This record gives sequence, structure tokens and C-alpha cells, in this order.
Amino acid sequence: MDDSEFRMRGRVSHVDDEAGVVYIELINGSSIRCDRNAGDDLVLGDVVLVGTGTLEVERAPIEIWPEVQWIGTVRAILDAEIVVAIGDRLRIFPKSTTLEFAVGNSVQGTDAYGPFRLLSETPIKQYEISIGEQIDISQFKTAPGASPSFEDFGGSPDIVERAAELIEVPLKYHEPLLKINARAVKGVLFTGPAGTGKTMLAQIIANKAKAQFYQIKGPEIVSKWLGASEELIRKVFEDARQQERAIIFFDELDSLAPQRSDESHEATRRLVGQLLTEMDGFDKTQNIVVIATTNRPQDLDVALRRPGRFDWQIDFMLPVEADRQAILRTSSKKLEVAGDLPLAEIAKKTEGWSAADLTAIWTEAALLAVVDDRDAILPEDCYGGYERVLRHKVSIDASRQPGSTRANGEGRS
Repeated sequence: MDDSEFRMRGRVSHVDDEAGVVYIELINGSSIRCDRNAGDDLVLGDVVLVGTGTLEVERAPIEIWPEVQWIGTVRAILDAEIVVAIGDRLRIFPKSTTLEFAVGNSVQGTDAYGPFRLLSETPIKQYEISIGEQIDISQFKTAPGASPSFEDFGGSPDIVERAAELIEVPLKYHEPLLKINARAVKGVLFTGPAGTGKTMLAQIIANKAKAQFYQIKGPEIVSKWLGASEELIRKVFEDARQQERAIIFFDELDSLAPQRSDESHEATRRLVGQLLTEMDGFDKTQNIVVIATTNRPQDLDVALRRPGRFDWQIDFMLPVEADRQAILRTSSKKLEVAGDLPLAEIAKKTEGWSAADLTAIWTEAALLAVVDDRDAILPEDCYGGYERVLRHKVSIDASRQPGSTRANGEGRS
């Protein structure tokens, strides 16, 4: 029959071998019944083209049917039904009279017809079938020696000293600590407001200890593919075990491992479970320390705070005046300056500012200098940088106040 005679797309919705008929749902929503001889090799789920002046049918590529398809795993076979896990949901479909599936099979299907094709005898993890998306941890690795030094970290000497004790010392003196039979420091939690230097200090300690550094931001590893995030965490820990010494750094851990509850999404429970498994999976003979940051420690899953996990905590507070002056001095060391900069005066004016806020002053000061065609920062540039950052902070704080146009979503997009 000429292709021009096939005008309507359809899909086999039921095959009745005893009656010798095939039922086809057309794309316009109507259904037809044709003699089994018209398509004696058709099975449930086949896409067909139906002739306009005849009931002859011809199998067509499944891709021309617009219905969304899914991949699931068979969980149970009942008398007349089949239970399929699709993502984190369980669905029940009528058992096919022409296809046989077994528990554990990976199947292809649609909501309308249920499973219609066997893909694998065993479950397929979704990250294994993602197109072009490989599990690659190289983007999270920083080579030893590529991070800043303690000289680049201004202020907060008590925090620096405590962090070095809990992280650098166990990494550098791993063998002596094993001989003493001391309990290993596995996890250290850095808490405190954003911009207080938590990430920078972790990088510095890794550099000082000559440790392989893995930096992972929570939102970065939450994959759209079921199972990929857990596999990435597993691969990071697996790679770290091969290193002489390693620091695994999780930034914004609360976004990755929030407190689990009955209402938690299945993906969240799996991620937290994988992280717990990995932290319990290395012992004190392996030279690894896990660091995590959060400004909301109360939101972390409580299981992460148990002994042998993140049972050590260092609180990063906003810098006091002396620390603010030290941060300003340290962050300006590599700049071209002329004259005595008013560091002490600005340190007094910046109560409640974070280290990130303070270092932003130099970015603004440098912009003022180059606009005036100068190759060095003057004291007036320092004052101007402070004023610009202050205005920005005031604007941000105002936008967060209840009733503000920005807080209500009425400001600029």
C-alpha cells in the first residue's frame, strides 16, 4: 500500500488472540478494532499507521508517538497486575497477556499502556542511561599547594589555631596518632555567617598539610538523574582513599543533607544515607578529614552529628575590630597603594561586617583609582570604597525588610 494512504497514527492498546482482533487507540483519542490478520505481528504498545480508506495497519517507529515514556523497575508480579517503581513512585498496571516480566527487570512503558518493552534483566540506574552525563569528579579536585596560605587569612587567630589542631595536625601526624591509638578526627563542621572565611581556611589547611582537596558545593551535586548524586559522593570518597592525605570539603551542607522526616523526598533520604555510609566506611587508618560548612546547623540531619561523623565544630563569628583591621591589612598587601591608608578608622566603622564585605572595599577603591587615571590606591579611594560597600549593604538590608518592594518581589528582576 502506498505511504500516502496512511494518514492516522495509532497505538496498540490491546491484543485479543482468541477473538483474533487488535484494538488501536488513534492519536485523535478515538479507538478502532481491526482483524488480527491486518497486523499479525503486532504487540501491545506498538505504534502503527492506519490507512484512511482501509483498516490495514503498518508498524511505525515508536518515536512518532508523542506520549511521554518512562523507565522503571518491576517490584512485584501479582495475579492480574504488575507493580513498577518509576523514580520514587510505585505504579500498578494490568499484566500483559503477551509479555512476561520478572521482578527486578528494567522496563520501558507509558502511563496509558504500562510496561511494553524489556530493557534489562536487572535494574538500570538512571545515571547509567543519561546521555552525555558522566560521573566525573575531576572538577571538584584541587591539587595540593594550589591554595592560599595562612598569611592570606587575616584576624581570628583562635579560629585558625583550633582548625589547625583538628585538621592539619591529624593529617600531618597520622602515623604517630595511630601508634597512640587515638580516635580519628573524621568530620569537622564550620558554622557561621556567610563571608567569614570558612572555605578559605579549609583551602589554606589543605595547602599547609599538602592534602588533596575536594571542594563540593551542595547544590552542585544534586543531579536530575536518580542515583547520580549518590554515585558522585561514593566516587569522591573512593578517590580520597587512594591519596596519602585528603580533605573532602562540603560547602552548604544543609542544602545537601537536611533533617530527614516522613515528608522528605526519597532523593534527599538517599543522599543523606549515602553520605552517612561513606563517613562510616573509612577508618582511622585512612588519612581523610571531612569538613562541611553551614550557617544553619540546626537544619542538618541529626545522624550527621553523632560520634565518628561531624562531632567537632568550629564557630566562625563576625570579626571584632582588631580582626577587621587585620583583615583589611592582609587583603591589601598585594595592592599598589600610596600613603597611609585609614585602616584603623575603617575598622571602627565596620562593626557587623564580614571578611568578604571588608575585602570588597579594595575592589571598589581600585575602580575609583583607575577611573582617575592612577596606578595606586590613595587614602581617599579607601574611603570611597568603604562608602560604596556601605551603600550596597544598606540597600541589601532594606530589600530584606518585610514590606519592602524587593522583599515582595516588586523590584527589578
